[in-house]
Amino acid sequence: MSVEENKLSVNNSKLAGEAPGLIFLVGFMGCGKTTLGRKLSSRLGYQFMDLDHILEAKEGMTIAEYFKKFGEEAFRKLESEVLKQTVYPEHAVISTGGGLPCFFDNMDWMNAHGKTIYIKLSPKTLAERLENEKGERPLLREKRGEALIAFIADKLIERDVFYNKAAIVADGLSLTAGKVEGLLNGV
Repeated sequence: MSVEENKLSVNNSKLAGEAPGLIFLVGFMGCGKTTLGRKLSSRLGYQFMDLDHILEAKEGMTIAEYFKKFGEEAFRKLESEVLKQTVYPEHAVISTGGGLPCFFDNMDWMNAHGKTIYIKLSPKTLAERLENEKGERPLLREKRGEALIAFIADKLIERDVFYNKAAIVADGLSLTAGKVEGLLNGV
């Protein structure tokens, strides 16, 4: 083996074991992307970024206000622009909006630019978590009880094809930053 070939194999093995630079957390609203993202970024020594907060700061209004003023179609376009035009640090954990992976080529873009993790929860668990946050969630405002669970179940059926493109699909019920770190390391 020549010196040049040896250098290449060493570099390739180093890259194979290297920690991912960007980690995108995806999943339905209320699955814990922001909470887990903060804990995971702290554990890994990465910067934490919440794309919803970046979008709100850029527009000077909440997502609910933007939705009401411009509608879902305009919001989804803006959300995609924020995803693709944000300047990311070398290492970051990024919390995404629940619908972001399901529009345009956003999921493929995230998979090409980092490691994606789908935090998966049942409709019932999501409904329990979201019941008191409906004012902040434009798609949920008028839904309660069984209607909320049914709405979430229907949305998950639509969205699972996108969410399941994630590099890692993790059960969100007992998910911790330590467990995610293990999944990222292939443990």
